Amino acid sequence: MNIAIVLAAGSGTRFGGSIPKQFLDLDGRTIVEHSIDTFQQSSLIDEIAVVVHPDYIGHMRQIASQRQWSKLHDIIAGGSERYHSSLNAINNFVQRLAPSDCDKTNLIIHDAARPWISSEIIDRVALALTDHEAVAVGIPCTDTIWQTAEDDEQHIRHIPPRSQMWRAQTPQAFRLSLLQKAYQKGLCDPRFAATDDCGVVLRYCPEVPILIVEGSENNRKITFADDL
Repeated sequence: MNIAIVLAAGSGTRFGGSIPKQFLDLDGRTIVEHSIDTFQQSSLIDEIAVVVHPDYIGHMRQIASQRQWSKLHDIIAGGSERYHSSLNAINNFVQRLAPSDCDKTNLIIHDAARPWISSEIIDRVALALTDHEAVAVGIPCTDTIWQTAEDDEQHIRHIPPRSQMWRAQTPQAFRLSLLQKAYQKGLCDPRFAATDDCGVVLRYCPEVPILIVEGSENNRKITFADDL
């Protein structure tokens, strides 16, 4: 079973504005609706869940009531950090599903701030999950990357080979049992910190390879007002 998790719990502090950016209008629909619509239309997605800030659960329920998405089964409260939102979604399905089903369930986690996700990317991810426990979406980097030292961000210390660099996008997809295991290990680490789910799996389940499938330049992210 493939479950799409749309993360829409961010506060949008970098974007500005009176409401989180995922609830702003984009071509007649809110930004979060664009992603949900694309997952709803995919024949390879069985269920959809959306994670929102607790203050906006009522607002999301109102949108869902109007749109009547047949695959949207869960509206989940998010947390203060991105990984809290992922963890809340993981726990939601671990509690709902039988333990034997966790090995047969995939979570396809997507940022609502990428409303131009395509059905082609979803298909690539879902098909890759038949042979892999962890799948990431990215595009090869065309720019040279400069790395600085943690205590000196003004001087170049290293230039990694561009041919090995990818720009990360979402969705990121995993077997539910794998993601649960990685977070369980991570939460036991007093130095635990995470910016995405691939980082958690890479650090705490390094024996599991994470396959990259190619995304698209169109699958861009809305971060600042100019992006919209």
